[in-house]
Amino acid sequence: MNVLLLYYTGTFNTRYLTDRAQAHFQAGGHTVTRVEINCNTPAADTSGYDWIGFGYPIYAFNSPRPFNRYLKSLRFAPGQRFFIYKNSGETFAVNNASSRTLLRYMKKSRTVFCGEYHFVMPYTIHFPYEQAFVREILEKDEKLLKIMLYNLEHGISPRIKSNLLYNAFSAILSVQKFGGFINSFFYKADAEKCTLCQRCVRDCPEQNIRVEGGKIRFGHTCDMCMRCSFFCPANAIRIGFLEGWKVNGDYHLEQIADQPLPDSPYIRKDSRGFYACFVRTFARIDEEYARLFPHPSVPRSDAPPGSQTRIDEEYARLFPHPSAPRSDAPPGSQTLIDEEYARLFPHPSAPRSDAPPPDRKP
Repeated sequence: MNVLLLYYTGTFNTRYLTDRAQAHFQAGGHTVTRVEINCNTPAADTSGYDWIGFGYPIYAFNSPRPFNRYLKSLRFAPGQRFFIYKNSGETFAVNNASSRTLLRYMKKSRTVFCGEYHFVMPYTIHFPYEQAFVREILEKDEKLLKIMLYNLEHGISPRIKSNLLYNAFSAILSVQKFGGFINSFFYKADAEKCTLCQRCVRDCPEQNIRVEGGKIRFGHTCDMCMRCSFFCPANAIRIGFLEGWKVNGDYHLEQIADQPLPDSPYIRKDSRGFYACFVRTFARIDEEYARLFPHPSVPRSDAPPGSQTRIDEEYARLFPHPSAPRSDAPPGSQTLIDEEYARLFPHPSAPRSDAPPPDRKP
C-alpha cells in the first residue's frame, strides 16, 4: 500500500511518532511518503495513495491552527481512505473532540474514515515528565502503532467518540486562534542569557522570530507551539502569560526508547490525581495488544473463540505436562484425547513411574 503521512509538529513529538509509524509501515511492506507542515508547505498531491494519515499534537483540546489551515489547501478524491494519529500529554475525555474540524472537512470531501488513534507523549508545557514515565509512554505508543497498522490492514476502523458537551468545551478553548496573537506581545529573549545562536529563528514553523538590532524579536503570528522555548539551549526565552508553565530541555526520546523498561510500572491501578487518566488508557492498549499479538510462545490458531480447538489450545497453555509431550495429532482428535486420558488415568496394573514403590515383606 502507498501511505501518505501529513503531520504538524511543534516540539517534535508528532515527528517522533511519524518516524515510528513510518518504520512500522515499511516493515509491513508498505511505501511511505511524509510531509511536515509549516507556514510555507505547499499543498501535497494526495492522488494515488491508499491511506492518508493525519498527525497532529492536541492544543487546548483542538487541532492546531497551522494544521487546519493546511488541511483546507488539500483536495481529495471521493473514496480516499484516511486515518488520524493525534497525541497529547494527557488522556482527558474532552480530547475526544479535537478532530472535529478535520472530520467535518473530510466528510465534505466524501473520503472514507479508517480509524482514529490517541497517543500519549510527554508534556512540553505545564511540567516535565520523569524519564521513567516517558519510557513507559513510549512503550505504550509502540503497542498502539502496531495495533493501528493491524487495524488498517484488516479493515478495522475504531472511532473515538465525542459528544456535544466535549465539542462545545473544545470550541470554547480554541485559544490558539487568538491566544498566540495576544501572548506574542509578551514574548522576549533574556539578553543576559541569550547567545544569539538563532536556533529559534531557524526552527520557528511560522517564521515568527527574527534578529533585529542584535536582539531576538518576536512577531505576532505565534501559534504557541513552544518549540522556541522548549529547545532554547540557554533557556533564555520568556513566554509571556505562560512563563510559569514553561518546560525547557529536549527529552531525547530516541535515547529513552532504547533504555530498558523500569522494574515496576510508573502508572499503576492505584494511580491518583492527574495520573489517574492514564490507568484506563494504558490498560486498554495492553488488553488490545495482548488480544491481537499473543505471546510468541503461545501461537493462536485461526479457530473461532469457543471452539474445541481453541479450548484445547488454552488448556495446553495453562496446564502443560513437561514429561508427556503431545503428539502431532490434530487438537481435539481422538488420539489426543486417548493420550491425555492415559496420562491422567493410567491402568491400575501399570503403576506410574513417579508413584512410590510398593511395600515389600522381608
